Amino acid sequence: MSIDLKSLRQQLKTKRKQVDKFQQQSSSSKILHRLRHFPQLQQAKRVGIYLHAFGEIQTQQMIEYCFAQHKQVYLPMICTMNQQLHWVKISKQQYRNKRFSHHPLGMQEPMASRAMHVSKLDVLIMPLLACDVYGTRIGMGGGFYDKTLASAPNKPLRLGIAHDFQLVQERLPRQVWDQPLDVLITPLHMRLFKR
Repeated sequence: MSIDLKSLRQQLKTKRKQVDKFQQQSSSSKILHRLRHFPQLQQAKRVGIYLHAFGEIQTQQMIEYCFAQHKQVYLPMICTMNQQLHWVKISKQQYRNKRFSHHPLGMQEPMASRAMHVSKLDVLIMPLLACDVYGTRIGMGGGFYDKTLASAPNKPLRLGIAHDFQLVQERLPRQVWDQPLDVLITPLHMRLFKR
């Protein structure tokens, strides 16, 4: 039986937007607790992460944790020429003062400055709509992360974070261009996948 991806995407987008503020904070705290004990993040110097905008797991606590651990924090910026994400280093002050520009797709991104290729990151913390037990990740449909990671086959560690309901038991279809996760962390689960 094949999965109707369009329907699954819509269902999960709706469910994700309905997560209340208390549940969001609780989920974010539980995931951060797991991340604190995750060796690859402890050892990482350069961490790519996103600014939440559409009901994804909120990232404020994780970003502040990275700054407190003296890690370099990088945020994605969409390159309009090739539809890939380029990674811009931000400072604690820039983050706290919310010095970002508004992208037409609805999210905030760092102001244009020197950016770095994704392969220079040690860990990439990624949002998602769904992930199956094999590490297949379904995003919002733009393919930005897939296009970006296709040019970096070995690095960085690909770490998805999600609400528990976003971990689906059915096998999701994986196209040749889809870039699977190495790790998925939810409030209740941590799954490691073979790439």
